[in-house]
Amino acid sequence: MKWNDIPSWWGPAGRLPFAVAPLRRDGKERRDALLDAALRCFARDGIMATGIEQVRREAGASPSSVYHQFKGLPELVLALLQRTFERLLGAIAARVTAARTARGAVERLVLGHLEWVFAHRDEARFMYQALALELRADTARALTARKAELLGPIAAALGTFVARGELPNWPPLTFDVVLLGQSHESFRRWLGGAPLEPAWMRRAMPRMAWESLGGAQPVAPGRPRRRARPPGAGRRTLPDYAFHATHAAGVASGGLAKRH
Repeated sequence: MKWNDIPSWWGPAGRLPFAVAPLRRDGKERRDALLDAALRCFARDGIMATGIEQVRREAGASPSSVYHQFKGLPELVLALLQRTFERLLGAIAARVTAARTARGAVERLVLGHLEWVFAHRDEARFMYQALALELRADTARALTARKAELLGPIAAALGTFVARGELPNWPPLTFDVVLLGQSHESFRRWLGGAPLEPAWMRRAMPRMAWESLGGAQPVAPGRPRRRARPPGAGRRTLPDYAFHATHAAGVASGGLAKRH
């Protein structure tokens, strides 16, 4: 996938290539109440130990109201993942789109991710746990579609700096691996109880993300733009690096590259 592919993938006028039925306000409130109840169950008992009946009892809902909203637990997990990504990527987009420099955009991207996870620990833990599971093909497609929509403003903001030669001309997926790989791994450990200090993470990780780009320098007008290589790429070409880094990240995290 390339930068220009993201908006066009949605369909004409930035619309998703399938119909999404709008929810009435009362229906949305009931749906959110069930999702909130599911999140409490997952935080307390874990995803694998939670059933749809536990969620129903936690929410104080009738069986008919639960199954009116969700066909089963997989559909509920998908809905909660989609809502979580809406909140996470919305918070990140608000920061990144306000950046005026390439370095500012990169550091805001990482810091926005950090701050959201610190402020929403249960949702973040659920997200990483759920994404470690093997999703059904239809569930994975639906999640990918929603994420493509949500990533649009972030991709457009970074793409502006790519077009100016102020960021490396890498595919968006490679940016995800290079800029957020350290954050994802740190969060898994922090959420699991590792003694990582949030103050250090806030101070160091945005800077390290920028430095991982080699401090990408602007290219003077009229000069050909060279693609920066990620640290450790050695003599590999960018396509080789993009494939191996993306594949390694996906294997190490249960498919993060295609999920996150």
